[in-house]
Amino acid sequence: MISTFLATVCLNKITFRPTKKKKKRRKMEGTIKSRANYVPLTPISFLDRSAVVYAERTSVVYGSVTYTWRQTRDRCVRVASALSQLGISSGDVVSVLAPNVPAMVELHFAVPMAGALLCTLNIRHDSALVSVLLRHSETKVLFADHQFLQIAQGACEILSKKGEKVPLLVLIQEPSVVVSGKNKKRLMEYEDVVSMGKSNFQVIRPKDECDAISLNYTSGTTSSPKGVVYSHRGAYLNSLATVILNEMHSSPTFLWTNPMFHCNGWCLLWGVAAIGGINICLRNVTAKGIFDNIAKHNVTHMGGAPTILNMIVNASDSEKKPLPRKVSFITGAAPPPAHVIYKMEELGFSMFHSYGLTETYGPGTVCTWKPEWDSLPSEEQAKMKARQGVNHIGIEEVAVKDPVTLRTLPADGVSMGEVVFRGNTVMNGYLKNPEATKESFKGGWFWTGDLGVKHPDGYIELKDRSKDIIISGGENISSIEVESVLFTHPCVLEAAVVARPDEYWGETACAFVKLKDGSKATAEEIISYCRGKLPHYMAPRSIVFEDLPKTSTGKVQKFVLRTKAKAMGSLSKKGTSKL
Repeated sequence: MISTFLATVCLNKITFRPTKKKKKRRKMEGTIKSRANYVPLTPISFLDRSAVVYAERTSVVYGSVTYTWRQTRDRCVRVASALSQLGISSGDVVSVLAPNVPAMVELHFAVPMAGALLCTLNIRHDSALVSVLLRHSETKVLFADHQFLQIAQGACEILSKKGEKVPLLVLIQEPSVVVSGKNKKRLMEYEDVVSMGKSNFQVIRPKDECDAISLNYTSGTTSSPKGVVYSHRGAYLNSLATVILNEMHSSPTFLWTNPMFHCNGWCLLWGVAAIGGINICLRNVTAKGIFDNIAKHNVTHMGGAPTILNMIVNASDSEKKPLPRKVSFITGAAPPPAHVIYKMEELGFSMFHSYGLTETYGPGTVCTWKPEWDSLPSEEQAKMKARQGVNHIGIEEVAVKDPVTLRTLPADGVSMGEVVFRGNTVMNGYLKNPEATKESFKGGWFWTGDLGVKHPDGYIELKDRSKDIIISGGENISSIEVESVLFTHPCVLEAAVVARPDEYWGETACAFVKLKDGSKATAEEIISYCRGKLPHYMAPRSIVFEDLPKTSTGKVQKFVLRTKAKAMGSLSKKGTSKL
């Protein structure tokens, strides 16, 4: 059971920190802890409140489908009731394989209301990997969108052939799509689940706010996915933190361009509910779809990885439409180039840069804007916004430390170490992996694996993943810095830099580049361009033109590129390399 694991992890988290014996604290006379002044924190309460305060306001829009907050809560309670009837109980895992559709919004509340954990699966996974995650999480029910039904069925078949328990498969149907008769007869559908539930179901709320609410598998950019356990408490706090860092006011209109399955939509699925916002669901994210929906629904907020930013700034004239208002855009998942931020703001977007990991419920920092930066040139402002910033209100502290000595490094903008977090919106731990949990929490901090510096103003700036740093002739090369220069080249759409073996220098920078449609540039031209803007040792020595492999959250899979670069062999022979 997940709940048993969670209790163990919570205890481990406490014992990881060295403690000193303290004098017994005197209790204030006349004070007590009771149900009157203590209720376990949970995002479920956001929906309960919005169903009253914003009862008849729109909650979800998906094409011609719309719901109010009163209707959304009723549907969520019914699904929770149905799950209970299907045998789901506290600590069980219910998984979903779906894009940004209304069922994803509802399941984020319905599953916890049944006392269970929601596991949102990456829609780019194949059947083999989905089967691994279903087995590892011990999923009891799997909701699958019709677009990914074959993947879900394939995963279930793999489990069946191995003699493993197969979850109940429920089809999430598109209103306008008719499934073949064979599948329709055999599968229960999502609307059947809604119909079988009861509106008077007694919602199951957590007895302890540290109880698990969801299970998120890491995207696997550097290794095999790990199961990250979130608590009701952490989800509640991070939801409010994301609302604040996005500067959201009552009843915003949020366009879903960041995946709902990634970190539970960066906790914004719960956050939007807290303030009675409108969820504009978008199954397929395209430049045209983004501009059309912004214009149609008067969108106020949206978010996404730098790949979405690239899609927007490089949209054709026929796809672009004037923004009806300033649109707040939160970006993260990968460091955005300053040049791209600058282009977004030229289009009328107000950019918010956040940084975090699956283990920090998504956003953990925000590059909070300072009034004194208003007088800086636009390009300098973009560079300031490209920094990862400071901890948000749910994180107690973010620091840069030496991973060997655990010493906090000076905030001088130069001393590079590993970025670490501690606070109330750090995961409970890795499911069934106590050793990995213990290692990630060493010294009472969560170790991110990201390398960065802290500037004198307290703002952190990422330089690389620890596995991505390039060491050439004893000098550290930040792939992020090289990529930032590549993005300023007028022909470059996307770029990623990794280490290539070099018999003389040890490693040199190898850039994988995707050019903009209709653009032409040679490897020599791009290398020369970089050498004009970077120290020569940092400039790429080899360029590969191809599409970049990515996770569905927009992160480039650098481990794939590292393998390709390694297979290319050394660029030079010993004694022949020159600056």
